[in-house]
Amino acid sequence: MPTRVLDPSVAAKIAAGEVVERPVSVVKELLDNCIDAGADQIEIDIKGSGIQQIKVSDNGTGISSGEVILAFSRHATSKIASIDDLNEIKTLGFRGEALPSIAAVSHVTLVTRTDNEEAGVRVDIDSGIVTDKRQQGCPRGTVVDVKDLFRKVPARLKFLKSNQTESGRIYNLVSQYCLAYPEIKIRLVADGKAALDSPGNGVLLDAITSVYGVTVADDMIRIADEAGDIRIYGYVSRPSLSRSNRSQPMLVIWQSATSTWSSCPTGP
Repeated sequence: MPTRVLDPSVAAKIAAGEVVERPVSVVKELLDNCIDAGADQIEIDIKGSGIQQIKVSDNGTGISSGEVILAFSRHATSKIASIDDLNEIKTLGFRGEALPSIAAVSHVTLVTRTDNEEAGVRVDIDSGIVTDKRQQGCPRGTVVDVKDLFRKVPARLKFLKSNQTESGRIYNLVSQYCLAYPEIKIRLVADGKAALDSPGNGVLLDAITSVYGVTVADDMIRIADEAGDIRIYGYVSRPSLSRSNRSQPMLVIWQSATSTWSSCPTGP
């Protein structure tokens, strides 16, 4: 086969695979955008383990009507402007790849409105191509509705696990966000049934209760300590509460007073 330059649509779908590996990748990228937009209420609605639909709604700042198409351009972002900004990252996302990558491998409908606009805007994008843009009434914030994930990239579907496994990945991810951001009300609905509903009142123990239940929350011990600029705060379980593996513990690392954090299961 001779060497050739790939068609832009093919190249976009290949590049999207670096960002969107499975449904949980879409949820993570959209959650990051919600938090970066200052939302304090987020709802995630999934159907068919996220393959059929992933709908994420927030009450954040929204996207202006003049920038909504640009937001789906690769490497378009409002979070950094120069290489120097990389030293002062205060957002969860900054690469400008999430929305275009998601749109390249699905059908996306985005509805958004900012505070200073009387009407919102709706944009439909199918496999990376804008098919419609119109004004639409809506509250402040953004709704991203992702349908038919990987419909035109069947090879990606073959690597996915069962619906139960893929849904479980989403549940675990959203659980981490509930614990890392107890001040944000996060609700997860799976196939019409509420799976998670954190109160968003800023009380970490209440967030733990929403994720693990009252029995586990009642068996937690509060820990807090400081050493210089480092502060440790959280909850650990009593020795009587244990599991057969180390998949549940979570560590959240905050950098100074920013919203930048990372989470990972503890282990060796």
